[in-house]
Amino acid sequence: MTLVGIHQWIHTRPRRTKRALLLAADIIGLTMIIWLAYCFRFERLFIPNREQIFLILAGPAIAIPVFVYMGLYRAVLRYLRERAIWTIVQAVTISTLIWVSVVFLTLSYGAEGVPRTIVVLYWIGGIVAVTGSRFGIKWLLRRGLPRPKEKTRVLIFGAGDAAAQLAEALHAAGDCQVLGFLSDDPSLQGMDILGIRIYPTARIGELITNMGIHEVIIATTSSSTRKRREVVASLGQFPVKIRVLPPIADLAAGKYLVSYIRDIDIDDLLGRSPVPADPALLRAPVEGRVILITGAAGSIGSAVCRTVAQANPAKLILLDFNELGLYQIERELRRYGAFPLVAVLGSITDARLLRRVLNEHKVETVYHCAAYKHVSLVEENQLEGVRNNVMGTLTVVKEACASTVENFVLISSDKAVRPKSVMGATKRWAELIVRHYGMQAARKNGKRRVFSCVRFGNVIGSSGSVVPLFKEQIAAGGPVTLTHEGMTRYFMSVREAAELIVQAGALSTSCDILLLDMGEPVKIRDLAEDMIMLAGLTVRDADNPDGDIEIVTIGMRPAEKLCEELFYDPSGVTATRHPKILRAKPQDGVAGGVPAMLKQLSDAIESGNEAEVRRVLFEQLKENDSERANQALPQHAVETTTQLRHSA
Repeated sequence: MTLVGIHQWIHTRPRRTKRALLLAADIIGLTMIIWLAYCFRFERLFIPNREQIFLILAGPAIAIPVFVYMGLYRAVLRYLRERAIWTIVQAVTISTLIWVSVVFLTLSYGAEGVPRTIVVLYWIGGIVAVTGSRFGIKWLLRRGLPRPKEKTRVLIFGAGDAAAQLAEALHAAGDCQVLGFLSDDPSLQGMDILGIRIYPTARIGELITNMGIHEVIIATTSSSTRKRREVVASLGQFPVKIRVLPPIADLAAGKYLVSYIRDIDIDDLLGRSPVPADPALLRAPVEGRVILITGAAGSIGSAVCRTVAQANPAKLILLDFNELGLYQIERELRRYGAFPLVAVLGSITDARLLRRVLNEHKVETVYHCAAYKHVSLVEENQLEGVRNNVMGTLTVVKEACASTVENFVLISSDKAVRPKSVMGATKRWAELIVRHYGMQAARKNGKRRVFSCVRFGNVIGSSGSVVPLFKEQIAAGGPVTLTHEGMTRYFMSVREAAELIVQAGALSTSCDILLLDMGEPVKIRDLAEDMIMLAGLTVRDADNPDGDIEIVTIGMRPAEKLCEELFYDPSGVTATRHPKILRAKPQDGVAGGVPAMLKQLSDAIESGNEAEVRRVLFEQLKENDSERANQALPQHAVETTTQLRHSA
């Protein structure tokens, strides 16, 4: 019978039959070992007497119950691990000691002596026979299968619990061979985990070359983003795949699975750690409530829709003038639950439509995501940008105040801080509108009416952001265009932005501006290089003239800022219940003149004069924002913000 035939025969036997065959092999094997030990000791073919036959048969009779107790018949031999050898040694040792006790007890009743050599030979032979039978069957079953493909050679970046559990999972899967762990901890370097050596991170290039590594898996959440970026950058010159094991809620009480490994993404290289959502904060402003989301078809609005839909609202109303986008997000949200879903096609500048929607559905919470946010397009279409972002927000806020709305959350931007662009200025105006009318609503209705703003930086993957642009340029073979070598921006993921917006509804009090501690700003140049590397390509420059993609600096556009800010006054920033969400200090005296400001802006829009609109837009902000908001930030304010970040 061939190996394939033996494999098929064994594989088709029921579990009880397989266990009986293994049991029979142990009985025969242990009996033969004791008899062969006698033959070896007396150097002849040994014929035992009656007492010696009893002692020979006593060996397996004692060993089998011990083996059963130690679990030697419960293992699935095809997946038997090397650590099972230690269990076999323990089981054979215990059974041998009991057998020796029986031998001495038998000798006291007149049986002939048993040489000590036989005891030693039985112990050694038992370990070899029991181990050999199990691993022999495992080898036989493996040999009977089709020849596996070459295993992927892997290094694991990290040496903690997650890394160890990942190595075990990869070994069990059988497709990968873990050749080493990488760690920056000097106390661990040179040690072994599961028999695999831990190497210094600095040797990563040498290990990849010498070991023929195919893949590096990042399996540590304790390393900083900067360190992770350094590791990824150092791997760019090698033909290896980079993957990451994400920290997903301890993954079944800490049991990390191979299926959770994913390709590393640009989100993993941002200058900040992901902000965990608080489930209670996500549910509080949404569960059982009627929610209206403006701009529901946009990149931010659709992400907010998904987050809200998972928190079991009483009703979800989607408002957008993008017909196709509204149709698509409505179809997607249908699968989230049985709550009523209403799609409204229209503009936020239509007061009559808003009044009807708010009153007919008795809306309780509004997430105002609708806005034109493409800086260059709004700069070229100033009248429409101001009309939509400022006057549209005014319409939504006033109608919300006149209806049953209790919570109103405006989605703002870091470009609203000391704005240079029209888009940024319109966002600042929107913040002032929400604060002014929110204060009025709070005075009339007390704490039941909460109007607030959420301010954050760039969102990875949102429409018009730099990441999709870079992806297009890389796919086209380059060049990747930068406006300035030193330009920096704050970044966060779309999902995180949506969760922050929803949680703000639970954290805010009236007229709040909540903002996210977004860590350190990211250099756009570094972002471009990372994206080129993640695409499996190299940067073409003076040091690497044969690279794939060139990075070209084309100069800053009008109204573009080199660096963005999140606060007007960092010294007034305070912590909230969420460890990564901060509350900005309101600018005293700013909102009082909002109606007069809006009257001037409305007149300028009606005149159709873009120059006049721009003048009013920026001059009114300068005159009404506090003096400190227009000055350079004092050093103690920066230090205060840094301390808040670390304490959070």
